Amino acid sequence: MTDQDRNELIALLKSEVHQNPDLTVMSDEELRRVIARALEEKGSRGGGSGRALFALNFKEKSYITTAVFESIRGLGVLGQIIGDPEVTEVMINGFDHIFVERAGRLSRLENHFESRQELETVITKFVSQAGRAVNESEPIVDTHLEDGSRVNVVMPPVALNGPIVTIRRFPKEAMTVEKLIDYGSITPEVAEVLELLVRARYNVFVSGGTGSGKTTFLNALSNFIPRDERIITIEDSAELQIRNIDNLVRLETRNAGPDGTGAISIQMLIKSALRMRPDRIVVGEVRGAEALDMLQAMNTGHDGSLSTGHANSTYDMLSRLETMVLQGAAGLPLEAIRQQIGSAVDIIIHLSRLRDKSRKTMEVVEILGYNPETRRFNTNTLYEFRELPESSKDKVMGRLTRTENPMRNTQKLESAGIYRTI
Repeated sequence: MTDQDRNELIALLKSEVHQNPDLTVMSDEELRRVIARALEEKGSRGGGSGRALFALNFKEKSYITTAVFESIRGLGVLGQIIGDPEVTEVMINGFDHIFVERAGRLSRLENHFESRQELETVITKFVSQAGRAVNESEPIVDTHLEDGSRVNVVMPPVALNGPIVTIRRFPKEAMTVEKLIDYGSITPEVAEVLELLVRARYNVFVSGGTGSGKTTFLNALSNFIPRDERIITIEDSAELQIRNIDNLVRLETRNAGPDGTGAISIQMLIKSALRMRPDRIVVGEVRGAEALDMLQAMNTGHDGSLSTGHANSTYDMLSRLETMVLQGAAGLPLEAIRQQIGSAVDIIIHLSRLRDKSRKTMEVVEILGYNPETRRFNTNTLYEFRELPESSKDKVMGRLTRTENPMRNTQKLESAGIYRTI
């Protein structure tokens, strides 16, 4: 069935179902049955597409039924899109321009909302379900859908080409190290080393650019945390899927209400978490002034903490931490800030999204403190991604390779009873 045939049949079914006088009092289950019957009748007579029912496979019938249902009760075209498990990102640029990402590649959809009003109705629906509001006086909102997908909405007059919706989706199944190995992001040897580092309570930052897979990687690392520990996760929008920890506390920030009050920041949550007897603190992403509180937690008995940060290189991550600390403590001397960073951060794992859209681990770097004489951080690269000559413009071939540098900070390994060369 072509997209045009499918869209014609969906439009025909929507028109017929909307004429049902009992539509407003039907349960969701009854509505789905009505749609299924209408699909059978239209399909058996050829329908708007001219196709007989026997020509529709189960997947097509399910898609069409869901599309009509979502247009009436759910999120319209958006409901159809997020019903596709292969879609990892949704970008709605006004009601008639929708782009999605599948397998790291962007494409424009032929489907779109019928009008700006329909899109605004859908936005109002899922924003209100999350207890938020979006309007001209508050045109920017960060929220999430019921399935946990992270949503950013920007409305006119800020958005000039109509309502803008950006949705980041996450897999229903938590990422595992085994999957990272299958995807070629890391090797079994690196996985074994990372497990030892996490179990030995090294403080780890995962850095990378947009879409490089930082949160996904952090999920995988969390599988190495011993099950008997108390873990507190802190996030802007709940994305982490830590499932092997029994004593788990999940905290999420809250934006200010319409009156400008009631905001709960990551910085506030970190301070509160320190009073909750955590063995480790896992911060989804450090973006601002909360970096100082995170570093202080790492330096005051909460070894083994994990976090991510947006950066283009390992050294850039260290520089960004400096900037973020200064946002919350402008009076601190820069040298003191650098000493704090050098003392708190043990390992930085840098990820990147390469030209062929694949996500790879580029470096595993040991941080060995700050040298005030050279005014630079001392770093020791343990693993680095080396591209092979067989690579092409469309396909990157390479492997995360061990350098000749031995690991120098082995104190935590030894304290954990791990005596082996890394």
